[in-house]
Amino acid sequence: MMKRTGSYQVKPFSKNRRNIALLLEEGAQKHGIHALIEVDVTRARQIIRVHRERTGERMSFTGWIVRCASEAMARHRELNAYRHGRRKMVVFDDVDVSLPVERYADGEVRPMAYIIRKANEKNVREISGEIRKVQEEMVSSSTQILGQNLTTLERFALGAPAWIQRMLLWFLKRNGFFRKEHMGTLGVTSIGMFGKFPGWVVPLGIPAMLIVVGGITRKPGVVDDRIEIRERLGLTITVDHDMVDGGPLARFIDTLIDLMENAFGLEQLPND
Repeated sequence: MMKRTGSYQVKPFSKNRRNIALLLEEGAQKHGIHALIEVDVTRARQIIRVHRERTGERMSFTGWIVRCASEAMARHRELNAYRHGRRKMVVFDDVDVSLPVERYADGEVRPMAYIIRKANEKNVREISGEIRKVQEEMVSSSTQILGQNLTTLERFALGAPAWIQRMLLWFLKRNGFFRKEHMGTLGVTSIGMFGKFPGWVVPLGIPAMLIVVGGITRKPGVVDDRIEIRERLGLTITVDHDMVDGGPLARFIDTLIDLMENAFGLEQLPND
């Protein structure tokens, strides 16, 4: 009897993918709320484009988003927080932003973690430089975290059996200081940079806040009572409802949109 499955290839489900699945199990337990928004990024993209044409310097668009998001979070510190134990929460001053950086290792594409520390105190050029540096960093089969030397605990956790990793995650999610150290407080991941992706993605949130950057679409918009074609960026913002209600989230979004639509952080670059 002819096989109905057709041709196929059996590949191992790598330790890297199993670790990601375990983190997603943790994210699925959160009481997340999601906000799907569009932001007019026409002005910012024009400034970045003109600056590159004039100087040859490439400013990272993702780096600029990190700058705007970390500034908005610093202005709304109540969102830059983790629960600590059953009866406490820790509100942090520094906004540490975690980014997945895709690298190729052992025959598979891996999203490797990198944390930009104190992103709210850095400018777009500094953040862009950090991102470019880790994108060029040499990786090996054991690499899952970029830009830092792993501690003994981190090396043990990445290679440990799943039941031990679940125990460590149970402890991690109850300790706000450990979560900030190993996950940051704000996650930014870009889907739109990998192709034409005009919509939104609803993620599983792991940091205190997660921003998923979608694609850019050209749409008509009103500017000074005129209809113009504008470049609009889709963003999905996810927070833990245990920590944040709708009001604080709405105020954060207002600030973020204002910063991005006014090209915050790009003031010193040419815009004509």
